[in-house]
Order: sequence, then C-alpha cells, then structure tokens
Amino acid sequence: MAIDTEDEFTDVYRAHYEDVLRFVRRRAHPMNVDDIVGETFLAAWRRRSELPEDPRPWLFGTARKAMLNAHRGQRRQTAVAVRVMENGGDDSYDGMIEAEDRMDLVAAWRRLSAADQEVLALHVWEGLTDRAAATVLGCSRAAYTMRLSRSKRRLAKLFGPTSQTTSAPALTR
Repeated sequence: MAIDTEDEFTDVYRAHYEDVLRFVRRRAHPMNVDDIVGETFLAAWRRRSELPEDPRPWLFGTARKAMLNAHRGQRRQTAVAVRVMENGGDDSYDGMIEAEDRMDLVAAWRRLSAADQEVLALHVWEGLTDRAAATVLGCSRAAYTMRLSRSKRRLAKLFGPTSQTTSAPALTR
C-alpha cells in the first residue's frame, strides 16, 4: 500500500489513530503515550511507501518497538493488569469474572513473564488474528500460535489452583 499523498496518509492516520492510542495506553506510562503514538506515526510517514495493505499490525509493531526503547528494563505489562482491575474489565468480560476471581487473575497475570503477557494481550485486548499478532512480534504465525498456546497454559496453571473457575475466562473470545 504505497502512500503517495498527504491526503492518503491522513486517511490512514484517521483510520488507525484510536487503535494505536488504545494499544499504547494499555502498555505505556501515561506520560509517554503521546510521544510513543507520535513516534509511531512519524515512522509510518517516513516509511509510507513501504506500508503493508493492512497497516494496523505494522503500526502496532512500530509502537511496540518505540515502547521498548522508551521503557527498557521495565515490566509495563503489570500496569495492564492493574488498569483492567481498576476499570472493572473490558465490556466483554463484565459479569464473567467475580471480584475474587479477578484478584486471582491479576495475581496470576503478574506472575507471568513479560513475553507471556504480551502474547496474551495481543490476543485478548487487541483482538488481533494470529497472523497480525505475529507481525507485531516479528515472528511467524506458527511461532505466535505456539507462544499463545503455551502462554494460555501457563496462565491457566497459575490461575487455576486458587480459583473456583477451571480455566482463565479472560482467554475465551
């Protein structure tokens, strides 16, 4: 999808800005969100002739790299779980998880590695297909699918023993 004009880029920006903003807000410190989103779209502008037909996964991948640069050494995924708890969860989960189970899920989430948290967040919160999530992570679809399966098992193992629920409800869509 070669973008030749400013108007074409504006259309891409308008179509994907909110998604990129939500993606970054879930992962980055609030003070860094605007800078990271700005860097993401600046990179898109600079590489506009190389953008794929569906730029959303590419934008997420670029935002992810900008966050890694801005937050090297920090475990930003813990903030994702805390924000979900503070906000009462995404609408799709309302009523599915009791308060006690939510606390158990947050505790299990915090015990996961940052890599497992990222794989699960791309699937659950961003709703990306396996192929799109693989693009974000810079791996093959098969590698992402395997990582997702393993991450789900690890979360279920951490979540299962302390919960009355037999599986992690947040993983079903």
